[in-house]
Amino acid sequence: MSLNFGASSLLARQIAEGAPADIFFSADEARMDAVERNGLVLKGTRRSRLSNSLVVVVASDSALIIKSSHDLTNARVQRIALADPKTVPAGIYAREYLEKLRLWPAVASKVVPTDNVRAALSAVESGNVEVGIVYKTDAGISKKVKIAYQVPASDSPVISYPMAVMKESKQPEAAKRFLNYLDSEEAAQVFEKFGFIVRKQR
Repeated sequence: MSLNFGASSLLARQIAEGAPADIFFSADEARMDAVERNGLVLKGTRRSRLSNSLVVVVASDSALIIKSSHDLTNARVQRIALADPKTVPAGIYAREYLEKLRLWPAVASKVVPTDNVRAALSAVESGNVEVGIVYKTDAGISKKVKIAYQVPASDSPVISYPMAVMKESKQPEAAKRFLNYLDSEEAAQVFEKFGFIVRKQR
């Protein structure tokens, strides 16, 4: 088995351009929609499996206190790392959240866009930015950052991770079996261990 990790926008583009793939597990519905519009999803295999939550992170040794997202407008916060808010799901979700709170105009000039959510996390780890907005699951794997603020579910956009078998899969039956495993209770326990929110099976 070969796994290819990256921003969902990049992976979707690679698939659209003919890169071989058996399964696409996207961090948002829009990227999967684009792949499906191109006729690349095997009919009947698409399902939404996971959700996540957004958190504001700072370096583990930072004295910066973030009591709410409104604190991102303060002068002490000069740079905010986001996965690219135009193309990458994590950044798009973060921008939607800040727009909902009407904070985007006040913080847009501070945003440092990165290639993906891990790059945003790395920018905080290195001290190149004061804060970042990332998935809770990514924050959980780093010992160099701490969660300063967790975005309430009531304020967050709907975060949905769909998965599907690709129509051009060279091993469609094996891909279906693996997709079924990802949809199993056994896999759900692993996802939950790493902080994902498991959606109820259909």
